[in-house]
Amino acid sequence: MKHDQLFTDLKNKYDSIGQDVNTHLSGLLHSKPITYWDYIQPEALLNLQVQRTNLPDEMVFIMYHQINELLFKMILWEIDQIATHPDLTTAFFADRLDRISRYFDMLSSSFQIMGDGMEVEQYMKFRDTLTPASGFQSAQYRKIEFASTELINLIDVRFRDTIDRNKPFSHAFDHLYWQAAGKDHKTGKKSTLLQLFEDKYMDDFIVFMKTYNTSNLWTKFKSLPAEDQKDLKLRNAMRHYDHTVNVLWVMAHFNAAAKYLNSGSTEAEATGGSKWQKYMHPRYQKRIFFPDLWTEEELENWGITNLEGHEVLR
Repeated sequence: MKHDQLFTDLKNKYDSIGQDVNTHLSGLLHSKPITYWDYIQPEALLNLQVQRTNLPDEMVFIMYHQINELLFKMILWEIDQIATHPDLTTAFFADRLDRISRYFDMLSSSFQIMGDGMEVEQYMKFRDTLTPASGFQSAQYRKIEFASTELINLIDVRFRDTIDRNKPFSHAFDHLYWQAAGKDHKTGKKSTLLQLFEDKYMDDFIVFMKTYNTSNLWTKFKSLPAEDQKDLKLRNAMRHYDHTVNVLWVMAHFNAAAKYLNSGSTEAEATGGSKWQKYMHPRYQKRIFFPDLWTEEELENWGITNLEGHEVLR
């Protein structure tokens, strides 16, 4: 590009936002060159690992979960692009879903890092210092769920018939599937795990639930023209995402937890005190983001016959 054209383009850019291009060009005379460490901020990232014990494998545990949170942020970033796209197409929708699924594929396969990368003896010691904290308390993961599907699909299956759109969001929140993992099923009393989580994030969650009530992935799909909803690439991308998140990733987490919590003579509780087996296994909660994209047989056998894969539509 010629210098005069470049200057004209820059001037037009800054004129459009009421800025003087010469002022910005003058500022460049005093700017420093960008470096990797300035841009990526590795020093900041590498100072976020704070152990609570002197057991070396706790560092593996901390860093692994921080990597998960970074990937969750990437996933939310991609979902937002679908939710806010002014002219959504099937190609764009499927492409972003494929990106998200790759992030979850990475999350699923990465559990081996934690599952095989810590000594059981060390984990069973340092985990006591984490009580009542739990991965259950990942706010970003909950937001991924809210942004992926309609709230009714996240309600505990026992209460779905009692929920309708006229009920306040706080009522729906109190009947989400994961609430069961933090309540005494006899008294309904909330555990410290759940109470702390709600104290920290519930107001934020309610706002987020309202924001994605009509722009979650499932609603966006159903708002497409009927012909676009038949697009095989998009339908397969959605099925792949649904299965990856709600079966493969969940089971990878389940199996990693089982290795440690079932390692002793008696089964150990999760650090948050939840009944982790029934809470985590997909056959019990049947978390399904896009139920209409699966056959009755597939829905009935969710978490039973599809633990390793699912049919690709042709």
